[in-house]
Amino acid sequence: MLRRLLVLLVMLVGAALPAVSRADTPAKPARPTSPNAGKKVIVERVVAIVNDAVILASELDARMVPVRTEASQIADPKERERRLAKLTGQTLDEMISEELIVQAAEAAKVEVEASEVQAALDEIKQQNKLDDAGLAEVLAAQGYTMSNYKQELRRQLLRLRAQNQLVAPKVQVNEEDVRAKYDQMQRRSEAVSAVSLSHILFKLPDHATEQQLSEAKAKAARAIERLHKGEDFAKVAGEMSEDDGTKATGGVLGWFQRGSINPEWEPIVFAMEKGEVRGPVTGPQGLHVFMVSDVKKSELKPFPEMKEQLMRDLRRREMEKQTQTWLEELRKKAYIDIKLR
Repeated sequence: MLRRLLVLLVMLVGAALPAVSRADTPAKPARPTSPNAGKKVIVERVVAIVNDAVILASELDARMVPVRTEASQIADPKERERRLAKLTGQTLDEMISEELIVQAAEAAKVEVEASEVQAALDEIKQQNKLDDAGLAEVLAAQGYTMSNYKQELRRQLLRLRAQNQLVAPKVQVNEEDVRAKYDQMQRRSEAVSAVSLSHILFKLPDHATEQQLSEAKAKAARAIERLHKGEDFAKVAGEMSEDDGTKATGGVLGWFQRGSINPEWEPIVFAMEKGEVRGPVTGPQGLHVFMVSDVKKSELKPFPEMKEQLMRDLRRREMEKQTQTWLEELRKKAYIDIKLR
């Protein structure tokens, strides 16, 4: 509502006033013409219209503060500009989705009390060991005032409550689903407790350009092709890997237990069979081609001991799926006009 009033105010200020002429009113001396007379002054710019609401450029700029800080570390100006343009579009798309959820919440009469917003704010201060002044300083660095941060916090709580009230009832997970998941875990990756891992690394710098990424992918594809033709992994690693610490030993990384490897890699490598090759997989240093040379398996805990945890995991995944479906439906029904340029 605040944003709608602001836009309305801008429209009213910018509207032309009707001319008034009275015969008995003496003419006033002409005033010097201002050099800016007749020029349009942009008070605020709208970057998207979502049904009867707007997203302002200032709001998008506030959300982009941490993104711009990260992108400023990219040395190549063209790559920095490309990355910023991409992230700006993604951020605006997220804001549109958030606005649609808030509108759906308001239409469904979902409420968030001021006391709940204050409680959330107090928790944030406690977790970060900040007082009011300290929080205000942190918020100012990110483009927020305390007032508009409270508004944003309320919207966050409203979105969460909307999902719980409007989406959660659609989530259906029963014991049969949990049992099926448990049986799958017994058959596949979750039964693997450790893997013996080797890799071939193709290095990438921080904030790699599209060309650098493309070149690394091409080299990884050539390595995988050689491996699929039957060449020994150690031989290919010795000739192609850019990891000076392991290429001399055929790319061997050693044994890894669950929880001791990059969390993004774990579901990949622990799903691999003995002798399997996968890649390229993105990592902090670049692209990796992995091979699991051996696995150790352990028995899962009995079903009754894992049932509740599996139920929570399945409900969380189904909730994410249903939320995405709901959001797609909201978008189909909505009027969305993106004015970002």
